[in-house]
Amino acid sequence: MFQHLPAVVVLLTVLLQAGTSYVVGRARGLYGIKAPATSGHPAFERAFRVQMNTLEATLMFLPALWLAAGYGAPLWAGIAGLVWVLGRVWYAAAYLRDPARREGGFVVSAIGLLATLAIGTIGLGKALLPG
Repeated sequence: MFQHLPAVVVLLTVLLQAGTSYVVGRARGLYGIKAPATSGHPAFERAFRVQMNTLEATLMFLPALWLAAGYGAPLWAGIAGLVWVLGRVWYAAAYLRDPARREGGFVVSAIGLLATLAIGTIGLGKALLPG
């Protein structure tokens, strides 16, 4: 069962991305921001930054997660991945309310990212060593 935890984390990450996209689309409608504009009302700009920041973070996180799951330990990779997802949700919710309060979620997600990267790097290093 634990070997599937990283896949659950990927699914949650996709849902997180879909959620941030929804929030941006909703904000476009609420504040009359026509595509391709990416500025206007401050609430729209916060939603847009949350989406872009989450997308940028996901580009680093997913490869680190699969490296950790494939070469490290799926259970620990999945747990670290859940930490990342929870941190990103916290980050997004805080940023949407008050950008100055996003730091806690950022720190938690960074811990999750660094943990997955460490698990994968150590596992790959062991796999590459002879014997």
